[in-house]
Amino acid sequence: MKFNSFILLAALLVSTAACNQEEDLKGKKNLIDPSTIVHNPRTINGIPPDELAKMPVMTFKDTTHNFGTIKEGERVTYEFAFTNTGKSPLLIQSAEGSCGCTVADYPREPVAPGKDGVMKVIFSSAGKQGHQEKEVAISANTLRSIYHLYIQAEVTPEAK
Repeated sequence: MKFNSFILLAALLVSTAACNQEEDLKGKKNLIDPSTIVHNPRTINGIPPDELAKMPVMTFKDTTHNFGTIKEGERVTYEFAFTNTGKSPLLIQSAEGSCGCTVADYPREPVAPGKDGVMKVIFSSAGKQGHQEKEVAISANTLRSIYHLYIQAEVTPEAK
């Protein structure tokens, strides 16, 4: 009985808070000044064709690399080559590994149209054994805002 009373009380509090929030917002228009919104070509109306044609495009030669068999504790590196095949400078905002054992180093400066760049991925097998698959998620100012790179390795245990 106490549990049911608790659920009923919690539901009542949540609904009351939601109602009060609606009352607070009634009659308030233009809470955000439209002139302060940053221009983003990805709008609810789609992307204007002229802006779409100007956007940078990140084209990788390959998106997967297999290191093969490595020893536990070994650090291995692979450089994923890419080209900006778009018509404006490519800016990489971040490159995040799927765990702390995978780190990516990327160009901090804009990559001009037609120019090449390298995404260096470093994998540390310390504390890892067996088949390993890791991912790097790259965020950039392209239409496809997230790119994924994949690495694999078979880690043999450290001799004890």
